Amino acid sequence: MEIKKPIYLDYNATTPLDKRVLESMMPALTFSFGNPSSEGNSLGRQAGDMVENARRQTADFIGASAREIIFTSGATEACNLAIKGAAKMYRDKGNHIIASAVEHKAVLESCRRLEQDGFKLTLLKPDSFGMISAEQVSEAITNETILVCVMMANNVVGTINPVDEIGLVCRKRGILFFCDATQAAGKLAVNVERMNADLAAFSAHKICGPKGTGALYVRGKNPRVKLAAQIDGGGQEHFLRSGTLNVPGIVGFGAACALCKEELGNKPSAPAELRKKLEDGLKAALTDIQINGHPEKRLPNTVNVSFKGVEAVSLLGKMTDIAASAGSACESGTSGSNYVLRAMGVAEDSVSSAIRLSLGRFTTEEEIDYAIERISSSVLSLRGGK
Repeated sequence: MEIKKPIYLDYNATTPLDKRVLESMMPALTFSFGNPSSEGNSLGRQAGDMVENARRQTADFIGASAREIIFTSGATEACNLAIKGAAKMYRDKGNHIIASAVEHKAVLESCRRLEQDGFKLTLLKPDSFGMISAEQVSEAITNETILVCVMMANNVVGTINPVDEIGLVCRKRGILFFCDATQAAGKLAVNVERMNADLAAFSAHKICGPKGTGALYVRGKNPRVKLAAQIDGGGQEHFLRSGTLNVPGIVGFGAACALCKEELGNKPSAPAELRKKLEDGLKAALTDIQINGHPEKRLPNTVNVSFKGVEAVSLLGKMTDIAASAGSACESGTSGSNYVLRAMGVAEDSVSSAIRLSLGRFTTEEEIDYAIERISSSVLSLRGGK
């Protein structure tokens, strides 16, 4: 059987749209095209009903209630709303924010923007695996701390943080806990109650849904979390995110969440066995390679690997039939694309030679076999055939 190329191993950057998700979106793109805010006509009501059904599906996916889901344009907007909205709303209680140094740039840059407005920021350095501990968070908390930001799973190396423990520390100290669960959703079971999360961000295009749609979970009770809106206008989404709703995208998001929960049962979207096969195959074919991230507490689909003596950019350029990435997709082509590895203390030569291979729902064993051979031969070629 001929394998379709390029082999897609960049699921952490984005995922292909599941055909079933596309089918669920078609009514909102065709005959049910109304504005959900136009409750006075049937098309508007149809659109509104579709949005509320998707809200329930999204909430059910993460163990929340529908009223706690705010739809956004993506995880970046959700992160901005969570961090800036909480900082402004709780400014009278303190001005200190804690975040890990390996958060997504949507979190880090939001925090740095707040620094310009007089807030104090503490960035926690991860261990050599990229992990943040609950003890680190506890030790960093001061009387002025109002918000802690720690992601569930790192998008570059896949390391999983002990967010349940971190959330419990924050809950006991009466501090808001924001968890960026964007990369974990669909690969790990996510439950905001178990995590003690007060705020959590998600994105549709990471779970085989459409681009341009995300969600922010905002705890509704025990405690009820309040945010200051970042976009003003018509008052949609409980006045937290004004603007006409992206109904087709929201419907697709809900369908993608339902598929992950019902069909996949919150099991890994890519079998861990395929990741192991990929790692073992590369190790067997090549010397001087290094797997970055935690050896066990890591997303089941993610392999961040450094090939000694080979520049990542050169390797990716040589393998046009393999779609992978160096660092985060949001940072591609920038000088800061490998800040995660540097924060972990990875040697500079290993940083520059690191690529990320991320598997997903539609990855096959035949594709992994091809990738092992193609990557190995390309590395050997760039090493001069040694």
